[in-house]
Amino acid sequence: MSIYHDSIKTIARHLQSSFNLDKLCDSRILVAGASGMIGKPLVDTLMELGSSCQNLSVTAMGRNEDRLREAFKSHLEKEGFSLLVHDVNNPIPESGDFDCIIHAASNTHPVQYSTDPVGTITANVLGTMNLLEYARLHSARRFVFLSSVEIYGEARPDQASFSEGDLGYIDCNTVRAGYPEGKRAGESLCCAYARQYGLDFVVPRLCRVYGPTMRTGDSKALSQFIRKAASGEDIVLKSDGSQFYSYIDVFDAASAIITVMLKGENGGAYNVSSARQDITLRELAQKLASLAGTKVAFELPDDTERAGYSKATRAVLDNRKLLALGWKELYGIDDGLKLTLDILKEDD
Repeated sequence: MSIYHDSIKTIARHLQSSFNLDKLCDSRILVAGASGMIGKPLVDTLMELGSSCQNLSVTAMGRNEDRLREAFKSHLEKEGFSLLVHDVNNPIPESGDFDCIIHAASNTHPVQYSTDPVGTITANVLGTMNLLEYARLHSARRFVFLSSVEIYGEARPDQASFSEGDLGYIDCNTVRAGYPEGKRAGESLCCAYARQYGLDFVVPRLCRVYGPTMRTGDSKALSQFIRKAASGEDIVLKSDGSQFYSYIDVFDAASAIITVMLKGENGGAYNVSSARQDITLRELAQKLASLAGTKVAFELPDDTERAGYSKATRAVLDNRKLLALGWKELYGIDDGLKLTLDILKEDD
């Protein structure tokens, strides 16, 4: 059994021991952005839970059929699993009723923000509206919109962390702003559909996520660090590394999303983070260099990279609202980084 598959089983067992999963039985769930870094472990965990939840079916949606088939080749012949090849920026084709729709489709890293700013915005605005409209027309029981720590903007100098009612500063007249403003607009659309049409929704707001399902071209700093560490290269730090952020591994992120889907209050937003994974960028680089037996090197970013970087120097999420639902993380930063590297090395 692969380390990745074993980790999915571990997360599924953790959820089964923590919650009554009867709500998943006899349910049909659509995951948009299914082949993405978060979408894949989310789908895999739901499929694992389906082995003990009667008549749970999962539809994995993405715009690239080859990528979808590769990501979910182990599920293709399974009962209760299906693929839907479609771009969320276009109206969703008739695919029957879904009890829950999870929107995880979005550009998610700096180079995409700066080279595809229009696509970054549209996936979170047009894509969200298309999925919400489908949910409305098919009377979905719940809509889950994956939002981001980015919606909080820059913290005040005296602000230790963001709770769900906080809001920081964002300069909307920049290319980089397309991602956080798109997420804000997506959340507002959910609220509008709830008020006007009575749609039930929840919003997991994820901190910076990492894991073995990151794509090769992912330009986030930590993703680049992990890629370098997995190949035994020096870790390249393109700043002084003083940025202090909340991070979470994809496995704990998937379990948190499922927890919010099952237990979250209608209309509620929930910060998804782990206090065990709050750390500076420099410390992250040093930890990965230590695991890889290499060192940290410093390099200036190019103009494309710089245009996509967040200006926030502190972005820590207060996750007490999520914890109140009964969620608990499995991994700390050391365990999460090691697990990620172990899986990447196994897959080489």
